[in-house]
Amino acid sequence: MTAFRKIKKLIAGEALDPLDPRTRQAIAITPLFALIGLGADGLSSACYGPEEAFLALGQHMPLALFLAAATAATVFIVSFGYSQIIELFPAGGGGYRVATELLGPRCGVVSGAALLVDYVLTVATSIASGVEALFSLLPATAQAFRLVTELGLIVLMSCLNLRGMKQSILVLLPVFLGFVVIHAALIVYGVAVHSGQLTAIVPAAVGEARGMSHAFGPLVVAALLMRAFSLGGGTYTGLEAVSNNANMIVEPRVRNGKWTMFSMAASLAFTAGGIIMLYMLWHARPVEGKTLNAVVFGSVIDHLGVGSSLARHALLAAVLALEAGLLLVGAQAGFLDGPTVLSNMAADSWMPRCFRQLSTRLVRRNGVVVIGVANLAILLWTHGDVTTLVVLYSINVFLTFSLSFLGLCNYRWSRRDRGGWLRPFALAVLGLSTTVTVLAVTLVEKFTAGGWLTVLVTGVVIVLCFVVRRHYREISMQLAKEDALFAGAAPEIDGDGDGDAALRPDPSRSTAIVLVDRHRGTSMHALLCVARMFPGRFDNMIVLTVGEVDAQSWEDTNHIEHLRQEMSSSLAYYMAQSRYQGFAADCRIDFVTRPMDGLVRLTEATMDEFPNSVCFASKLAFSRVNLSAWLHNRTPAEIRKRLQSQGKRMVLLPMKIG
Repeated sequence: MTAFRKIKKLIAGEALDPLDPRTRQAIAITPLFALIGLGADGLSSACYGPEEAFLALGQHMPLALFLAAATAATVFIVSFGYSQIIELFPAGGGGYRVATELLGPRCGVVSGAALLVDYVLTVATSIASGVEALFSLLPATAQAFRLVTELGLIVLMSCLNLRGMKQSILVLLPVFLGFVVIHAALIVYGVAVHSGQLTAIVPAAVGEARGMSHAFGPLVVAALLMRAFSLGGGTYTGLEAVSNNANMIVEPRVRNGKWTMFSMAASLAFTAGGIIMLYMLWHARPVEGKTLNAVVFGSVIDHLGVGSSLARHALLAAVLALEAGLLLVGAQAGFLDGPTVLSNMAADSWMPRCFRQLSTRLVRRNGVVVIGVANLAILLWTHGDVTTLVVLYSINVFLTFSLSFLGLCNYRWSRRDRGGWLRPFALAVLGLSTTVTVLAVTLVEKFTAGGWLTVLVTGVVIVLCFVVRRHYREISMQLAKEDALFAGAAPEIDGDGDGDAALRPDPSRSTAIVLVDRHRGTSMHALLCVARMFPGRFDNMIVLTVGEVDAQSWEDTNHIEHLRQEMSSSLAYYMAQSRYQGFAADCRIDFVTRPMDGLVRLTEATMDEFPNSVCFASKLAFSRVNLSAWLHNRTPAEIRKRLQSQGKRMVLLPMKIG
């Protein structure tokens, strides 16, 4: 066990104290780190989004000027919309929180389910694309190891994210900076070389559009541009990442979040628009076995004439390796955003509540593990085929975009009686029309090519969410009835309270240790069962509990203080009830991120202090065994297992629910 704990500590790192105010400052990320960790997904889409859009134009390359302008403008339109979301929801949550608060819970669960599927596919697509690009630089015999490499990278990134966001971003920092610097230099040089043609590209684009309009009609021109624009929709994926994780950015959160959002938009607009311009100016054409980026950057590097042919090939290899590396960095967004969405949905009972839990490193560990396992399964199922993954990946993000902008439109319109509403409302309407159009065209184009599977999977996730929520509601209603039985004040007893020596537990006497929680019904069930089932057996009663610092309480500093007051009040109630039953009573409390580990430590210490003791806890017993075992923690049973392995005694007291 010692060796296992050492390995676990090596992977996850040292535990952090959630109650130490310095911890929050230590793990919060600066705007630069946010740009790398959250913006890499958006920037990495420039490696494949512009290519899809440009190739859709066919022989009508001059029209790429309109495409580049539309791409850059759309990036800023979407980013301005999500800047409003950061301002309205500085605690994070992104598209899920926007749809839930501004459109209703049902729209929220649709947006959340779409985001979850999208983030899983973000990781799989980025990893597969990056590895494919890297292996294109290696001999053909190396292709047999491609899938194994992808699976290994999933495991590695999962372990990095278990240590925390900052640690994972530090590892990826050199790749991000290298990509930005080299691509910016090549784009500027590639456009500058053709500076003499820049004055002619506008007339050429207008002339091409007029010629097509006279030959085929203006609707055909508009349809071609719209199809190309929509098929390049992958360019805009990842722009929502900052608003989803705004709570992780250092204060002032809104200002820093908006700066990160603008920086991401500017870098993506420049890179994606610049690459489309390079395609057009350098007359890029598809080459078997090469991406269009490899073709155009190869031409630019050859024109540089730096060093020997071998040196130029080495420089091109470095560029492509950085593109592959950035795709791997882009996968980081899925490991950051996916667990966040799971946590937010779990807080609203759409997902199992275990996804709200934080690890000792204050990481949403369960969410990270689920994202990692889901991606291992997807890569094994698709064998890492990028074409299949891109088709699956291409729809859900625009569904979330559309719901977010619809929520913003609804919010701004409802406040039209206030000043300054028209400009943000107009931007929201523009964003809504753009994203809905892209969603509709992409759905039609990709549906028969595999897009139906994305719709099906997302629909299954939504159905499961409703099943989980219904179960939690039923159980909550049952527990509320039990809690109502003990809603009054605790009974008063004779004596002067804690100062009365008769009420103080004696460590040498027999002791009942009772584990309690926030529900009075389940807690009083255990306490009264001890008094009724073992009359005269115990002299002392020690009440133990832990306050769970989960994702929601960690993000709200006031919530922890409220939790402390609530738990202290509950303990006072249970102590008064214990003394009313004739026990000498005391209590113990701790605040932890892992309730079971905290309760085990607290119980072990208390049983060492009171050697002649037995531990008791209520265990929910359900009339129907369906999702119950999975949706509810098995903390009492796990604690008993650990205590029994040490020779300590614990009794579980079944409490029937339903």
